Amino acid sequence: MSGPQSHHYLVALADGGGTVPAELGVVRRLVERGHRVTALVDESMAGASRATGAAVRTWGARPSTEFRDWAIKNPLELAKSMSEHYLSGPAAGHAADTLAAIDGGRPDLIVTTFFTLGAMIAAEARAVPFDVLMPNVYIAPVPGRPPGGAGMRPMRGPLGAMRDRMAAAATTRLLDRYTMDPLNAVRVRHGLDPIVHVWDQVHRARRELVLTTAEFEFDGEFPPNVRFVGPVLDDPAWAVAERFDPPPGDAPLVLVALSSTFQNHADCLQRIADALGTLPVRGYLTTGPSIPPELIDAPVNTVVVASAPHREAMRRASLVVTHGGHGTVMKALAAGLPLVVLHHGRDQADNAARIVKRGAGVTVPRRAPADEIAAAIEKVLGHERYRAAAARLGEAINRDVAANALLAELEQLAPVTAPPRSP
Repeated sequence: MSGPQSHHYLVALADGGGTVPAELGVVRRLVERGHRVTALVDESMAGASRATGAAVRTWGARPSTEFRDWAIKNPLELAKSMSEHYLSGPAAGHAADTLAAIDGGRPDLIVTTFFTLGAMIAAEARAVPFDVLMPNVYIAPVPGRPPGGAGMRPMRGPLGAMRDRMAAAATTRLLDRYTMDPLNAVRVRHGLDPIVHVWDQVHRARRELVLTTAEFEFDGEFPPNVRFVGPVLDDPAWAVAERFDPPPGDAPLVLVALSSTFQNHADCLQRIADALGTLPVRGYLTTGPSIPPELIDAPVNTVVVASAPHREAMRRASLVVTHGGHGTVMKALAAGLPLVVLHHGRDQADNAARIVKRGAGVTVPRRAPADEIAAAIEKVLGHERYRAAAARLGEAINRDVAANALLAELEQLAPVTAPPRSP
């Protein structure tokens, strides 16, 4: 191993769909550096986790219900369902399983995600330092920046500051409402004092490692333990193909890549395919593992496949049409490609807001008709400024990836003393 001495890492992850490739990419990189790594994961991630070379343990607790966020329109119900599925529901089981893993072989550092709050509690209870991975933009409220979740863009002046404070307070109250009582019950059970907000648990981390580039993020007064370390650009394990075989010709190639998890988006894929059929382009539409390719009625200028090696496809593409998931966005920008975003939920509206603010693409409502989608594709392909803005962001992303700041932070186990690298 080149670099510092070997450490033992316990990485506690939950299956968040599109976040999995980036998080397992962190595991893989630690293993490749010669560290001893134990991955504590959902059963759905076990096979891909073993492929990283890490030792694998699976959570004993399982989500009691499917997280059907795409079907929930009421914000209260969405917050309740998210808490039960990802936050408060599994916290007690995650804490118990993490304690067992700690006691079975004490790690030097525990690495968690926002969704494994119980692992953070176990780390505190055993006085083991922990870092939190955020494989998207920074999700906690930050003074001077619009809060996450609603796709807000920055608004300057006193009115903007008031809007941001009120929106941040509202989203925090909503999250706390369904999470704090059961979360504090787990903390007290393990000898820890109660906390006031969900974010208080996250901020107890040694470092909050944001897997994006600072130039993509909005400005804000970030906590001193926050580090922007650049994205992990690994393709998911299912995105394999014997070859990349786009339609023939030399017309601009448009890559379509929507959610890797089901978000009731088959109809959206069909409208995108219909839009491509009206344009002088070549389409390459990937449906992902949740939508069978045969459901899409493709025009003659478009190939529909379940998966493809996105890195190779993006080298030859001119534009990416996407739902706005952070992984797809980062890969497209790293390739210098502008985007048309039809965001569906989760963090996607926030990513879309940053794409538009940085001038690297446009957004279209997810229920937009084919002619509106086609007009957006034509607009982005027809104006060089979108590609130029995407290329600028791509330079920053590739710089951060090459700098390897993620591993530098994880391998430096001294307490945090330096200020954060703030956008």
